[in-house]
Amino acid sequence: MKYALIGCGRIAVNHMKAAINNKLKIVAVCDVIPEKMEELLAKFDLQNNTTIKKYTDYKEMLDAEQPELASIATESGNHASIALDCIEKGTNIIIEKPMAMSIEDADRIINLAEVKNVKVSACHQNRFNIAIQELRKAIESGRFGKLSHGSIHVRWNRNHGYYDQASWRGTWAQDGGALMNQCIHGIDLLRWMMGDEIEEIYGATRQQFHDYLEAEDVGMAVVKFKNGAIGTIEGTTNVYPKNLEETLYIFGENGTVKIGGTSTNNIDVWDFADETEADKANKGLEEQTSNVYGNGHTSLFADVIDAIKNDRKPYVDAVAGRNALEVVLSIYKSQRDGVAVKLPLKDFSSTDMKGEFR
Repeated sequence: MKYALIGCGRIAVNHMKAAINNKLKIVAVCDVIPEKMEELLAKFDLQNNTTIKKYTDYKEMLDAEQPELASIATESGNHASIALDCIEKGTNIIIEKPMAMSIEDADRIINLAEVKNVKVSACHQNRFNIAIQELRKAIESGRFGKLSHGSIHVRWNRNHGYYDQASWRGTWAQDGGALMNQCIHGIDLLRWMMGDEIEEIYGATRQQFHDYLEAEDVGMAVVKFKNGAIGTIEGTTNVYPKNLEETLYIFGENGTVKIGGTSTNNIDVWDFADETEADKANKGLEEQTSNVYGNGHTSLFADVIDAIKNDRKPYVDAVAGRNALEVVLSIYKSQRDGVAVKLPLKDFSSTDMKGEFR
């Protein structure tokens, strides 16, 4: 399967690794900065591979190479426009989170993909973590009984040096803040585990220590789910001196689970009323990861490849990407307006937050 990568920055290493692990035919890489392409290829000893073409214009690349699958790993503000161009050309896509910066653009992607019969996957790779898959099985088999509440805590550090690496980071048009960039994976997991359907969200965000950015460095929210459960969200890049944890809690009448580690990759607590032999293996489970992004990209790629071959929806589809985006934008809107936001959310964009912390 012919594969191309659009955007060769920080996260591109995981995409390239996943493409290689899945034996995709890498036909092209694309970045507006040529050095980024060279650096990425060199990391995999592919710098002298003449079968991999280099482009600074993704439209030119799509026309020339006609890849069956492409990853979009550019700055977030460009995800939607590139995705729509790929879909128009009939190219199946994996979009790095967030899939878009506005609800309107997310809906455009979903609708056009339906019309063109193109597979779109939002890159929420932590759904494939071993611990998360075990939790999902427990949810789907009803082992928790009635859900009481759940929470996600993303307590990370991002310092001045991180933001200096790319001028688009922390801007409303191209990135958003801690919730949109760092915490959206955890937000995706919380919504997915708690039944997906949300009534309303009340949120508050602040910019405490990163006054050189436009967006927030800490955000908190209370989420009312339609099934009667409550969720809480805490996301920040203000933890001193380094990343502390990404922790997901689920509480039900018959079970309690705490997924911890730096990227929801360990099982810290696994208690059920109907304990089985298999449960013992889950207690203390730890999945080793080489970086904070975890190991899920390879599994996500494998699923998308299979979805293309068998003409089915990807496990993490565009609707899942929209759902996570909707939560973040609802928190932003709640902060801006000072009231709870009813879902579904319509017509809101990260750029509607411009000037919030000035």
